[in-house]
Amino acid sequence: MDKQFIELEAATIRFAGDSGDGMQLSGTQFSDTSAGLGNEVNTFPDYPSEIRAPEGTLYGVSAYQVHFGTFKTNTPGDEIDVLVAMNASSLKVNLKHVKKHGILILNKAGFKDKNLKLAKYDSNPLNDGSLDGFQVFAYDINEAVRMELEGMELPSKIVDRTKNLYALGLAYWLFDRPIEHTEKWLKKKFGKKPEIFEANLKVIRAGYNFGAMNQDMVVRYHIKPAEMDKGIYRNITGNEAVALGLVAAADRSNMPLFLGSYPITPATEILHHISGYKQYGVKHMQMEDEIGGITSAIGAAYGGALAVTTTSGPGLSLKVEAMGLAVILELPLIIVDVQRAGPSTGLPTKPEQSDLYIAMWGRHGEAPMPVLCATSSTDCFDMTLEAARIALKYMTPVILLTDGYLAQGSEAWKIPDINSLPRFEVNFATEPEGFQPYNRNPETLARMWAIPGTPGLEHRIGGLEKENGSGLVSHDPMNHQRMCEIRAEKVARIVDDIPLAEVDGPESGDLLVISWGSTHGAIKNALKSLRDKGKTVSHVSLRYINPLPKNIEEILGRFERILLPEMNLGQMKTLLQAKFMKPIIGYNKIQGNTFTAKEIEFKIEELLSVEVI
Repeated sequence: MDKQFIELEAATIRFAGDSGDGMQLSGTQFSDTSAGLGNEVNTFPDYPSEIRAPEGTLYGVSAYQVHFGTFKTNTPGDEIDVLVAMNASSLKVNLKHVKKHGILILNKAGFKDKNLKLAKYDSNPLNDGSLDGFQVFAYDINEAVRMELEGMELPSKIVDRTKNLYALGLAYWLFDRPIEHTEKWLKKKFGKKPEIFEANLKVIRAGYNFGAMNQDMVVRYHIKPAEMDKGIYRNITGNEAVALGLVAAADRSNMPLFLGSYPITPATEILHHISGYKQYGVKHMQMEDEIGGITSAIGAAYGGALAVTTTSGPGLSLKVEAMGLAVILELPLIIVDVQRAGPSTGLPTKPEQSDLYIAMWGRHGEAPMPVLCATSSTDCFDMTLEAARIALKYMTPVILLTDGYLAQGSEAWKIPDINSLPRFEVNFATEPEGFQPYNRNPETLARMWAIPGTPGLEHRIGGLEKENGSGLVSHDPMNHQRMCEIRAEKVARIVDDIPLAEVDGPESGDLLVISWGSTHGAIKNALKSLRDKGKTVSHVSLRYINPLPKNIEEILGRFERILLPEMNLGQMKTLLQAKFMKPIIGYNKIQGNTFTAKEIEFKIEELLSVEVI
């Protein structure tokens, strides 16, 4: 039958079900396909911390949200246009996010009495009228895949496991997406298991064909490609971008790359991705604990490698003594901290920005470090390169902050030409004459870097204070003060080597909104909406935290009021107020999910409605 096509500029779809229903795979495939079609894409995987939460429970719901469109999407989307829910609990958890008259694609098989009880429904929402404000398409997807695979003699568990691909095929049809990308992925994944490959292929095609043949769904949606710069694009997560950034940094510095790490959610994927680049001379070690991860990286730095360790909040706590060791050794080291909700184990799979204090000051003694942050999944690549540049040029450990949303969410990314990236000059000491390990570059204060085994450059390192110049152990009080001041000055001088902060909007005025890290996207979208309404608001996005850009104080002084949204209880607000003595209005959210643009927009409108006295 003929179907009506409606053109959209953007849409948001969320796949939701039990943590074993394959919703992460469906969402990833949908976003990869959309990015491959030239759409701007922004995603947010949301899943429980249990390896396999009890089936059908509210706290066991796993979801993957995709916001795709013809323009820069910036966020995973505030409201959901289409919710694919595989059971009652996934509907209950996510329905509040679906826009009025939005589309619900529901699996009837997940709405039996036991499912309704687990979801705490008193009646079945499929027939009690509670969903009348939505477009509801309810089908028994389990039965559909069983009928499709009848005769293949596969175990029933394997058959039922394919239902996510049926839902994906239907979603592809609804949004006019081709299924070829996923077919190729299935071939690569299950090529050595022909029966499994054939079953999955039949099911995804059946889901697509069902959309074309059924009498209920008479409307399809089309979203044309975004206007992007010419180039090759792919969908990339923040963790993938960090891994590729590290490989690129090693190439541009002509150095071997070493990653020493211990698996921890949500940073583990960096280790996984790095392990796939052995052909580029990358070495990695999965250590027995967090301390082993960072100390192995310090050893690699001493040996002349571009050294990295990765972690998340609890792991960063365990690394702090060794971070101090890296400071006193003055060796280049990149520490990637993928922030998650804490304290302690906290909410391991949920994002937060609550590691700022420990990144800035979480070490005993005077142990300053440069601190950077990424503002988007794709920016993780750029800021990883920048962390490497600073670490190598200034002979210092550098902390790069991302978070669970950036790390596991994804965006369309233009793959750069490796030769277009700047080279990082690394000057190892080679001449014995006049060599002293703590002789310094007068401009950067970076000490000399001599690879062990170089004839005539033998020297020792360790955690005891060093004599400036010779590097010998020194207990002299005046030398200790001088060395502490030198290490602090070295970090402070980086301010002349980073960009000035840029104001998006009027250079002065009533209200300035500051973002740092992943709040950037929601604030960008909120300001666009407000400006479309004729409101005047300015925005500064921070990527360099220590040191801050040298013009920040001047910018703050040009505005009457300053709003700072952050996913903590005000850590950046406290830092800026203490440094610049300028009152800042905090807006804090620590709920295990990111700010929406609507939340930011509402807060700004609330402030603009109050006259400054």
